[in-house]
Amino acid sequence: MAGSAGGSTERRRRREKWLVVLGVILHAVYMLSIFDIYFKSPIVHGMDPVHPRLRAPAKRLVLLVADGLRADKFFESEGPSGEFRAPFLRNIIKEKGRWGVSHARPPTESRPGHVSIIAGFYEDPSAVTKGWKANPVEFDSVFNRSKHTISFGSPDIVPIFCSNVPHSTWGTYPHDYEDFATDASFLDHWSLDQFKNLLNKSRTDPETRDMLQQDKLVVFLHLLGCDTNGHAHRPYSPIYLNNVKVVDGIAKEVYELMEGYYGDNGTVYVFTADHGMSDKGSHGDGHPSCTDTPLVAWGAGIKNPKYITLSEEESENSDTFRFVDDHKHDSTPGEWGLRGVQRLDVNQADIAPLMATLVGLPCPVNSVGNLPKQYLNLNQEEEVEAVLANTKQILNQFLRKSQLKQQSSLYTKPFKPLENYQSALQQIENLISSKDYKTAMKHSETLRDLALQGLHYFQTYDWLMLMSVITLGYVGWMINLIIHVLQSYTLFNKSVSARKNMESDASNKVNIGKFILAGILSFLLLLEKSPPLYHAYVLMTVFLWTRIMHNFQFLKALYGELTKMPFTSHLKLMGISCFAVFVLEFLVMSFSERRLYTWCFLSFGLFGAIFTLFSIPKNYSLGVYVWLTCWFLSIFTLMPAEIPENNKLVVSSGALIILIALASKWIEIYKNSNKFWVYLSKEAKKGTRFSKLFFLQVLLVGLSSFMVRVSTSHRTEKRQLLPLHQLINWSIAGSSMVLPLFSPKSVLSRLTSIFLGFAPPFLLLSIGYEAVFYGVFGLVLMGWILVESSFNYSKEKNVGSIIGDKDERCLQLSDLRIPLVFMVLFNVAFFGTGNFASIASFEISSVYRFITIFSPFLMSGLLIFKLFIPFMLVICAFSAITKIRCVPRLGLYFIVILFSDVMTIHFFFLVRNKGSWMEIGNSISHFGIMSAQVVFVLMLFALTNIYTKDIQIWTRHFSRKSV
Repeated sequence: MAGSAGGSTERRRRREKWLVVLGVILHAVYMLSIFDIYFKSPIVHGMDPVHPRLRAPAKRLVLLVADGLRADKFFESEGPSGEFRAPFLRNIIKEKGRWGVSHARPPTESRPGHVSIIAGFYEDPSAVTKGWKANPVEFDSVFNRSKHTISFGSPDIVPIFCSNVPHSTWGTYPHDYEDFATDASFLDHWSLDQFKNLLNKSRTDPETRDMLQQDKLVVFLHLLGCDTNGHAHRPYSPIYLNNVKVVDGIAKEVYELMEGYYGDNGTVYVFTADHGMSDKGSHGDGHPSCTDTPLVAWGAGIKNPKYITLSEEESENSDTFRFVDDHKHDSTPGEWGLRGVQRLDVNQADIAPLMATLVGLPCPVNSVGNLPKQYLNLNQEEEVEAVLANTKQILNQFLRKSQLKQQSSLYTKPFKPLENYQSALQQIENLISSKDYKTAMKHSETLRDLALQGLHYFQTYDWLMLMSVITLGYVGWMINLIIHVLQSYTLFNKSVSARKNMESDASNKVNIGKFILAGILSFLLLLEKSPPLYHAYVLMTVFLWTRIMHNFQFLKALYGELTKMPFTSHLKLMGISCFAVFVLEFLVMSFSERRLYTWCFLSFGLFGAIFTLFSIPKNYSLGVYVWLTCWFLSIFTLMPAEIPENNKLVVSSGALIILIALASKWIEIYKNSNKFWVYLSKEAKKGTRFSKLFFLQVLLVGLSSFMVRVSTSHRTEKRQLLPLHQLINWSIAGSSMVLPLFSPKSVLSRLTSIFLGFAPPFLLLSIGYEAVFYGVFGLVLMGWILVESSFNYSKEKNVGSIIGDKDERCLQLSDLRIPLVFMVLFNVAFFGTGNFASIASFEISSVYRFITIFSPFLMSGLLIFKLFIPFMLVICAFSAITKIRCVPRLGLYFIVILFSDVMTIHFFFLVRNKGSWMEIGNSISHFGIMSAQVVFVLMLFALTNIYTKDIQIWTRHFSRKSV
């Protein structure tokens, strides 16, 4: 019997290893499906450029991009003084050029923004994973089409567009210059100085002079100061607002240099920004502070300003058209001082065809921008020709995508509105020949809109097939999880032990069917030249469902067992299932409204306190503790997601964490005689070295609080963070996380040590109230452990020997509460101090105590590590509870994965393909977060197992027979 049981356990372990590996692969592959469905690269190759049939209005172009410049901070006045921060460009707006707001599309990051401006299309956001340093797919741009491009600026932007352009002259400063601890406006002056040096060099170098005298010359200066200062000091800080004046001064100086050098009025100037900046110094989402950027154009080929009446301005604002960021053409704020000057808003991608047309270049072949003709100083015929060239360029993309789809598909459903595009083009040409320019313009714009719709049609052509396959795959995976948990961790498996021999023949038939079906589907996908991931999606779905068919006999027996159950058991099963679905739906809603957690913990505190009072009579302190900690935690989800900086609060949080640890130590020492606390505090061996370890950890927490104050004071005083301070911070954070491994093995001692061990890095990465959240969250986790211990205490009043991993009981229906509470607390770790679903929730100043030189991957790694710390506390508490309740940890882990996938598939259906891009982006990010959660929960379980695997619990021995 012992040998049989050992063999069964070994088979179960092998099956679980296989299931875990399958789960990781499945979620990694299925998470990639959003890139095939929603983030598929819009770039296609093989189109011919369309040259505009008009004389170039300008000989050369100057593009100035102020990285991270908000529209409102650029246009508004400086308060009571009435002075404006950009006097030169304001004078341009009122006397020489046209202006408006350029609307960027999320993700509002530097690379996608510059791609929109220079190449005219909204790039695949997955390019961010390359750190904005390399092109995932090569694309055309205004720079490619120019005769020569001159560019100076950031090493993260300029090489993207110039490194592969042979007819370019460019330069970048070292990465070390991007220091968040200094005033970054000198970076803008660096770009200007490099351009000055080039002009000066041309006076003595004939080759440089000949290069500068070419027509179709493009000059691009990337001005990074506003972005760096906005991250470091916020966009309302004096240093950021002064940087606005700096870029205005640079625009003036460049204008004077160019006009003085050429003197032919043949230069056109475009001033804009790639994205804005939120109030807390970040960007990435679709908030107007991130999407609204200034646009000012003047010089050759640009119309003079047009002054309009208030009624005319209101008429323009009543237009229902929405830009890519879902914003209307709203009224100009009074504080901008530009009421009465016609404002011409554009989508960011519209700037590329504008620049190309101005210097007589074909639009970039991948551009989807609409030419903003209101900016151009052209006659009617030239205006129609310019718009027609823009239309043909977009139409060529549609035709190429249609051709590629027809070549790779057995059957292609055409886009019917453009089946007669040739006759539409011929009609426009006839209208131009007959000088009916107004009608020709209307038909050209209509054809362009249809071409854009056609591009979207083929961009989303495979959506229905992919979404069906992925949905079936997720459902199949969840059924496999349920089967495994029932077979391995419940008593249901005994019901089918006699049917094992009947399954072998059926399994052979299932395997044959599996290979035949997989072969047929793969052959069809090969005929359609589908990408490799399409094969992976389909084959994985087929594999999962054939695994279900392998367990047909078990499912049949399970159905028989369920039918024999009494009606009350059915009601209980339905009640618990409905409650679980309710909790999971609540968690789905919380992704959009984090304040729901406030009501959740107000309820949890009340019910947890009542249960504890009934379980442990005459011990009112525990009930009050659970009630107060849950209510205290409920406050945090009412606080703003944009964490205000408060150095004193972070420092005082260190004292709070120390007080919590001292209280835990006091309970461990003086409450050991209490039978209830024996579950948590009694251990097999004790030693004096543990008290020394405790005080060492307390010392590190205090030292980290001190370093928070020192490091922040240096940044406030605009002094560079000393390397010694950085070394101390790194040393404290690293060493503190190792010490819990040497703590006592009782639940209370080990969890307190883990709580103290992760406190220093969390404090060093905190800027405000999230440091208090860490302490309160730890108290709530201890409350969860106390409530679960109450279950034991209510049934067991005596103490036994230390149990091992093998002494685990079977799972019961009531045990579902443990993974459900885990899911709630795990998601509170997401949203307790911000909105993790929003890219702009990342507070980059959190990392300044470790690094101030711009390094996107290291900074992102530190931010993600900070987010993971509360997750690790939740999983450590979860592991302790599985030992206290004598339930299999892996069994509950699989139920957690099952619950997570219920939410994942819900978010998959909530993904939107209509509405604003902000709404679409948020729905996709929710699905991505849940898919990633399923993967990294496993990683965190493995990581926290290092700390919790040897925790020892004193309780009465449980066996399968006792259940």
